[in-house]
Amino acid sequence: MKIIIAEDQSMLRGALSALLDLEEDIEVIGQAENGARALELILQLSPDICLLDIEMPDMTGLDVAEKLQELRHPCRVMILTTFSRAGYFQRAIRAGASGYLLKDAPVDELGAALRRIHAGGKVISPELSMTFWQTENPLTDREQEVLGRLAQGHSVKEIASELFLSYGTVRNYVSEIIQKLEAKNRIDAISIAEKMGWLD
Repeated sequence: MKIIIAEDQSMLRGALSALLDLEEDIEVIGQAENGARALELILQLSPDICLLDIEMPDMTGLDVAEKLQELRHPCRVMILTTFSRAGYFQRAIRAGASGYLLKDAPVDELGAALRRIHAGGKVISPELSMTFWQTENPLTDREQEVLGRLAQGHSVKEIASELFLSYGTVRNYVSEIIQKLEAKNRIDAISIAEKMGWLD
């Protein structure tokens, strides 16, 4: 099977490539240091599977997965990341990713996962709690927008002005957000949403 590796840390990218190339049935045909380059290589070389890190410059791994889904490209996607956030995981699954593994997985486990994906299966890192499947973001788009602006340091008054809402309406949104996230206050709500990957 033909693989492309997209990882912004060059040492890790090189190590992964060297280790996977030792497998008889796996050939690394391209390496990318960012998401935009990964997409370019996938479209040029048509690999069977692309191994994508999430946090990369010029498009994240999740952006690439979503673009491939939009293009209906046959390349399968495996996310390989240090992040076990529920929001990231759910976005990857929605984008059609076939696998989601954490970077500390042993190489033989990675090889086995790639073979399973190549055969049409799906692979989820065993360390990831199955509750990830059920943890849906409880916030509406508008509530996420309000919380995102709070996270950027905007005041309720500023948010009301920016979103053309009344001060009272924004305060109600903030109260609703705190209640839905079972947070102690605004700071806690921001922290919870960031941890779950619900703030872009």
